[in-house]
Amino acid sequence: MYCKYFGFREKPFNITPNPRFLYLSKNHKEAFAHLLYGISNHSGFIELTGEVGTGKTTVLRTLLGQLDEASHRTALILNPCLSALELLRNINREFGIPYENLENGALLEELNHFLLAENRAGHTVVLVIDEAQNLAPQVLEQIRLISNLETESDKLIQILLSGQPELKQLLARAELRQLSQRITVRYHLDALDYEDTTEYIKHRLHVAGGGAWIDFSTPALKLIYKYSGGSPRLINIACDRALLTAYAEESKVISGSIAKTAINELDGKRPLGTSARQILLPLLCGVVLMTMLFGIYRLLPKKTASSAAPPPVQEQPAKAKSAPKGGNR
Repeated sequence: MYCKYFGFREKPFNITPNPRFLYLSKNHKEAFAHLLYGISNHSGFIELTGEVGTGKTTVLRTLLGQLDEASHRTALILNPCLSALELLRNINREFGIPYENLENGALLEELNHFLLAENRAGHTVVLVIDEAQNLAPQVLEQIRLISNLETESDKLIQILLSGQPELKQLLARAELRQLSQRITVRYHLDALDYEDTTEYIKHRLHVAGGGAWIDFSTPALKLIYKYSGGSPRLINIACDRALLTAYAEESKVISGSIAKTAINELDGKRPLGTSARQILLPLLCGVVLMTMLFGIYRLLPKKTASSAAPPPVQEQPAKAKSAPKGGNR
């Protein structure tokens, strides 16, 4: 809606993960470095955690896009709410190896043949499981068994588990201690600070094609940071609504008042709209006027009955005719 008005090629603040819009904050750079280190050194198990909306999925997609296809074989599992058998079938399907109508033993055998062949070819096999906090303990145990597929000197598959902080709690359970002990690279992705938040917004505006002529004022940036807490997802939501509000007000500057209006709408504190004011304001004035008139009427002195109307006219009784003088002759 507002893209043409601001001159964007595309919306700058979509919440769908898009590697082209990736902004590597200090934390994201560290996370990226940890993941690359774990994969390059064949660490076996890697763990990435972070709060909702901190950009984990975007980092993962960018990581997979950076890995050289000539030397890596990758698979990404986005729906981990599966049984152990379903997960194995999904892994084999993602790697392009037989999976239909196969049970656990046959699936593991097919996967082992594939991993050995890729190892001989000098390829690194990477399995990424997103939203891993939703995995059942028995499924995580199945993943541990997959990691047992190795040679005498090397891990045949690198498994990256990514999820919300609940993943840490899950892996801390006693029955999963064998898996937890195998995780040699761990990183927790924190939210952005204020400086990175402002740079993040500028970066996305630039990638979308509008960085040179869209001005987010300092008060607006502070309000957006306070609202989002540095979460990229919430930053996107607040900035998108702020641009929509500015478009409605025909402004090219995202002022503090525009940002406040946008955030209030997101919080359900939307101010009264123009059309509603146009309807309710005359009605309110009419009510006030009628109240005033009624009050004045009540204050007026009341007239008594005697002064309100003239006294009724009383009829006089008719006089009796006197007898004629002189009497009878």
